[in-house]
Amino acid sequence: MKANIGKMDRFVRVIVSVPFLVYGIMEGSIIPLVVGIVILGTAVLGFCGLYTLLGVDTCKNKDKQGNCEI
Repeated sequence: MKANIGKMDRFVRVIVSVPFLVYGIMEGSIIPLVVGIVILGTAVLGFCGLYTLLGVDTCKNKDKQGNCEI
């Protein structure tokens, strides 16, 4: 599983996940909570399965093996 999410993409994902998490916790709703956890999880891991399927890679800095430098 190679990282395919760049720094700016990670930052945006963290910012976007916060309202989902807060709403899910405050309202006791499971769907926004799960969406927030998934978005935050992809930011933490640096890997997005949907990006892999679509052939998208937002990582600009790669090392010699082609892995994303974080």
